[in-house]
Amino acid sequence: MTELTGVIATVFFLYILLMLGIGYATSRVTASPADFFLADRSLKAWVTAISSTASSESAWAVLGTVGLAYKDGLSALWFLPGCLLGYAINWLFIAEKLRRHSAEENALTVPDYLEAHFDDKTHVLRILSVVIIFACMMAYVAAQFTAIGKTFDAIFGIPHALSISVGGTIVILYTMMGGFRAVAWTDFIQGLIMVFGIVLLAVVAVNHLGGFGGMAVAVDKTSPDTLAWMGGKSAAAFFGSMVGLLGIGLGYPGQPHVITRYMAAKNTQVIKQGIWIAFGWGLLIYVSAIILGVAGNALFPGLEDPEHLFPLAANDLLPTVVSAIVLTGVLAAIMSTVSAQIIVAASTVAHDIYSKMLKRTLTHAKILTVSRITILILGVGAMGIALMETRVIFWFVLFAWSGLGASFGPVILFTLYSKQVTFAGAVAGMLTGFFTTILWKVTGLSDAVIYELVPAFLFSCLTVWWVSRVTANKPLSAEDAEKI
Repeated sequence: MTELTGVIATVFFLYILLMLGIGYATSRVTASPADFFLADRSLKAWVTAISSTASSESAWAVLGTVGLAYKDGLSALWFLPGCLLGYAINWLFIAEKLRRHSAEENALTVPDYLEAHFDDKTHVLRILSVVIIFACMMAYVAAQFTAIGKTFDAIFGIPHALSISVGGTIVILYTMMGGFRAVAWTDFIQGLIMVFGIVLLAVVAVNHLGGFGGMAVAVDKTSPDTLAWMGGKSAAAFFGSMVGLLGIGLGYPGQPHVITRYMAAKNTQVIKQGIWIAFGWGLLIYVSAIILGVAGNALFPGLEDPEHLFPLAANDLLPTVVSAIVLTGVLAAIMSTVSAQIIVAASTVAHDIYSKMLKRTLTHAKILTVSRITILILGVGAMGIALMETRVIFWFVLFAWSGLGASFGPVILFTLYSKQVTFAGAVAGMLTGFFTTILWKVTGLSDAVIYELVPAFLFSCLTVWWVSRVTANKPLSAEDAEKI
């Protein structure tokens, strides 16, 4: 293990140099707010596709999904169409329309887009968007920093406090240097590392068991329920689990750190090519994760924590250097998400509040300085929250994905496909999605009935439609909203 730790340290050091190098290189060409917040709308297909998918998945793709398949067996397969449903909604129904409309309206952020679409002069939609994004993203970022700390601690034995500080500082540095362009390119590299690691481990695991036939025999001996399509659950429990896993896909359209990648795409051709790249990446990641999780029942039976399967398999089944690269992929998965989230959280302060709401007319250089200072403050603040180890953060982050997905997803879809949606419908839908997520979670309905994103998304859609219909002939203007 000492040898492995030393090799991992070397590989990780080289990896960090690469990330910081990308940050420095992109900082040399970042000269305007449009460049800092949206890479000057210049992303090509591979970077757009892989950076958007990698930033949406975090360590869940390489740790959580493997653990889910280890615990639930083949019944976890419903996670695959659930995620691909999210990819399909985003790439087939949102990406090109949002890219085009955001460019026409010169929108750099999701709040920018919503305010421009409804010609909201009072900033009601911008304020509401900022509050939701900031609340969810800060919890997300703090939790990701904690995940970085735990991973450093597990691999290198570095104390929790020091590992959070080191990992957090690295992400903050390259995000500050190059902004959105640095985040997109580092996410691209990190996405490639993720898919390489999970596919390689799945192939090696199956080969170690003598192919798929040998794997089926070995798994059936150690854990027969693993190969059952219902995983040993009752029909009602299986149905609830299946709908919940499928419902995860509803969250993708409302994730600002994902859909801004489409706004940054260079042209229509990028979106057309990106669809296939994103779906290919998703299939490779999730099919491999499920295969590894199922095979893990034979290779490592009786694990107390199923999420330990990925690092255990990397350590036991791969050569030292390859294992080091694969384990670095866990850190890459976490860092790809946290950098994407922190740039979005920073944009809500630097661009949406400081520049747009406070009407500060500054030079491009000064706006970039404000943006970088904001990233530093937000990053250090999130690190501080992570170091407090407050359980509230981890409880809240479980439905941060739902809060964002249910608040923004329905409204964005309606603005792109309906001419009847009104300002009042958008406000009501965002509030409904956000508060339904919270109430569903705190009342325990997520565990007793179904994952909170499903009802929150559906109620938000119904609210947008109904309120827009009621106010269509006499719409509530942004000016009237000030009186509410």
